[in-house]
Amino acid sequence: MKLFKSIFVIALSVIILASCGGQNTKKYKEISQQQMDSASYAIGVSLAQMVKGSGIDAVNIDKLVKGFKEIINGGESDIKDEEIGQIINAYTMKLNEAKGAEADAAEKKFFAENKTKEGVQETESGLQYQIIEAGNEELKPQDQDTVEVHYKGVVLGAEKEFDSSYERGEPAKFPVERVIKGWSEGIKLIGEGGKIKLWIPYELGYGSSAVSPELPAYSTLVFDVELLKVIPFVEKEEKK
Repeated sequence: MKLFKSIFVIALSVIILASCGGQNTKKYKEISQQQMDSASYAIGVSLAQMVKGSGIDAVNIDKLVKGFKEIINGGESDIKDEEIGQIINAYTMKLNEAKGAEADAAEKKFFAENKTKEGVQETESGLQYQIIEAGNEELKPQDQDTVEVHYKGVVLGAEKEFDSSYERGEPAKFPVERVIKGWSEGIKLIGEGGKIKLWIPYELGYGSSAVSPELPAYSTLVFDVELLKVIPFVEKEEKK
């Protein structure tokens, strides 16, 4: 269902941009031109945001417009209704494979170069890290512990942070085992009071799924983390 919604949004956006040519399709005397223009712009922004987050970024615009116009104008398409889903699903799978291959190549190249830098180390899982401050070696968090941290995270190659406790003005607190694998593994490498930089492969992050426009599919993540406090896990006593 989500896939078809994305396709529809893209098609509608293209029709607005390519077919209308700036002309009003209909005008009501009760609605002012200014109000119509303002709403039209807001709709355009909303559509653009949805398209940006859809993950479908490779389409033949001419064919897309052709198919949309044929149906919206009461004509017949060149394909049968039962074939539509099969064609879109097959293409989406191919598109994801292509994106995955591209991401793998770029990530592999980056990590090969990054691990040669001074202070950068790599774990068996592929996580790369640099310990800025080791912290208290006797107070390292374990899976069931809770940590209080300050952190900021960016997608490799992006300028804007997608998340930052510093920006929110207060530290975050959560169980070690309830975050992405790369982050969970990395925070256990330092002790309370320590600081670490993490380079997380997409397979240890959010994988092949797009989380948001700021976190697209196959995102390699870079985190700066400051471990403020380790709160040891305490098993609750069973009620009698």
